[in-house]
Amino acid sequence: MDQLMRSVSGIRGIVGTSLTPLTLMEYLNGFLKLTSAKKIVLGRDSRPTGPLIEDLICAGCAAAGVEVIKLGLATTPTVEWMVPLLKADGGIIITASHNPIEWNALKFLDHEGLFLRGHQVEELFKLVDGKIFSWASYNQLGTVTEENGGDLSHIQGILNLKYLQPKLIRSKKFKVVYDAVNGAGSHIIPALLKELGCEVICIHCTPNGVFPRGAEPTPENLAILGQNVLKEGAAVGFATDPDGDRLALVDEQGKPLGEEYTLALVAELILRHNKGPVTINLSTSRMLEDIAQKHGVSCYRAKVGEINVTEKMLQNKSVIGGEGNGGVILPDLHYGRDGVLGVALILQLLAEDMQNLSQLAANITPYVMVKTKIPLAGQKLSDLYSHLQTKFLDAQVNTDDGLHLSWKKSWVHIRASNTEPIIRVMAEAPTQKEASDLCDAIAQGM
Repeated sequence: MDQLMRSVSGIRGIVGTSLTPLTLMEYLNGFLKLTSAKKIVLGRDSRPTGPLIEDLICAGCAAAGVEVIKLGLATTPTVEWMVPLLKADGGIIITASHNPIEWNALKFLDHEGLFLRGHQVEELFKLVDGKIFSWASYNQLGTVTEENGGDLSHIQGILNLKYLQPKLIRSKKFKVVYDAVNGAGSHIIPALLKELGCEVICIHCTPNGVFPRGAEPTPENLAILGQNVLKEGAAVGFATDPDGDRLALVDEQGKPLGEEYTLALVAELILRHNKGPVTINLSTSRMLEDIAQKHGVSCYRAKVGEINVTEKMLQNKSVIGGEGNGGVILPDLHYGRDGVLGVALILQLLAEDMQNLSQLAANITPYVMVKTKIPLAGQKLSDLYSHLQTKFLDAQVNTDDGLHLSWKKSWVHIRASNTEPIIRVMAEAPTQKEASDLCDAIAQGM
């Protein structure tokens, strides 16, 4: 994997090998040329290589005649929030999200704080591959200024939401344990929790980028958080990934709920107060479809990838959406996955319902997901997908992103990996056996 990875969210690689100063300058300059930016907002996660890359990006912007507003340590959603607020032409986030410590990345945002669309990314890569760069003359260099109010502004935006009742939440005096994986959420989420009157126990909240557990907030990585929730008698445990756009929950019994429950519980809250469409990606749990049906609203599915979900939300005017990896998107705040926001909305749900988190989760019909990988073996994907459709004639078919086959209570999603020569197969059904059988049936049908 020692190569530069290019995708709709930007570039990522191993610092010093695939991600070098020259590479960073080329993609930075391509982005500035693509957007004709004169002012950008810059933020970074806590990785040890972050400050160095931050300095490089600031210098590169200045050399291109562009003003940089530097947020310093900031979650991805904080940068997304600040771009339109500061009337910038774009944004850059220095974060490799859940990748190991040796990785880093540049994520590119437009003037609305949204990830670049697919056609914009293609144009960016053409500019870089064609070595089409522009630099400023000595007397037209850009400037760098620091903005220290990003976290406070983001928190205030959350507190001002019509769905939130800060006084009600404060009256509950929730005890909360938070695990930031020593990432970008280390300061902003404890600050939000204290603003909401919580007693906060922080673990892994030293933002040095040294991840003390697996960087993704998946159940297998949250054992220490669960132990601390039980030990402290807390109402909930929160965990984020290194850049703070994904949120996972641990209930009062110390049990990780799984990331799929974050968006499901938030959707339950939002749809009580604002009836409207829901949008999720093709690999997100059917729990969201059930919740939408319960509230009498439509549930749409988009291609995997935050910007794909965002675009479909804009098209169908969804009031809530996101991805099942713990990514909550609430248009009333901004159109990006936001783990900071998710924390406040879960506390609002707990305050409104006066039930334990385990009880709230038990009110949602559960499903089981199974994920497998199958070698491509030189197969033409279009032929493979057509063949599989003939094997499952009773399924509802969606070909927006690979092949998605669905039935009343189950589905299977087959798509080529962006990073490996394999096909990813993900199935969901009411039981482990049913989901495994679906994956096996796909493998046999190939």
